Amino acid sequence: MKKVMLVGCGAYMDSGYGCPGEWRCLKAATLGEGNFTEPVQVMSFVKCQCPGRSVAANVGMAMKLADMKPDAIYLSSCLAKAKPACPYSSPEEFAQIIQGKAPGIPVILGTHEYHG
Repeated sequence: MKKVMLVGCGAYMDSGYGCPGEWRCLKAATLGEGNFTEPVQVMSFVKCQCPGRSVAANVGMAMKLADMKPDAIYLSSCLAKAKPACPYSSPEEFAQIIQGKAPGIPVILGTHEYHG
């Protein structure tokens, strides 16, 4: 089973902007729905905190503490498809930053398509 890391938008999760927390990402991962092509094991969930300066370091620390590298890193739908969008970086910029810390590990934009 593939192991993945999720990176979510802390502002959306903490403020309730349509995302009550990470449960939607975890559901999609478990069921292999949305951008997950099969059920996967979530090895860590990292919360991005504004303005995002620590996201790469937190991804690196999560891999170190888990003592394993994920097969893929997913930017949550609330981070990759947020409306309004993140004022600090685009999802593509976050993906590049994370890939700098985790070379060779694909970064996927979005996790699920659940609404409401």
